[in-house]
Amino acid sequence: MTGAAYKLVDRGEWAAAREAGTYAGSAVDLADGYIHLSDAGQLAETARRHYAGRADLMLVAVDLRPLGDDLRWEASRGGALFPHLYAPLPVAAAVSERPLSVDAEGVMRFDDGAVGWP
Repeated sequence: MTGAAYKLVDRGEWAAAREAGTYAGSAVDLADGYIHLSDAGQLAETARRHYAGRADLMLVAVDLRPLGDDLRWEASRGGALFPHLYAPLPVAAAVSERPLSVDAEGVMRFDDGAVGWP
């Protein structure tokens, strides 16, 4: 599949992960047994469905290559294949981070003033 995926993460959780070197996942990830990721084409809908009205988030771009066999592309929303990570996410796999919030309508609003996803 693609070489990168994205994770919307609470800023406090991501700060703790940076200190620890790994991100174990959100409460939903932990309950489901894997870390939910989205590819670029899935990200806006993920934000709208699951993060509307949330502030203090980070958008973390993840290089998928070092994740190896712990990464699986599995059918989810509408049968689309989503990247699921069955291991903690190494912070070293993060290639970029952007602070943002998701407004009540589900639109991503980045702290640098950008709106939406490309």
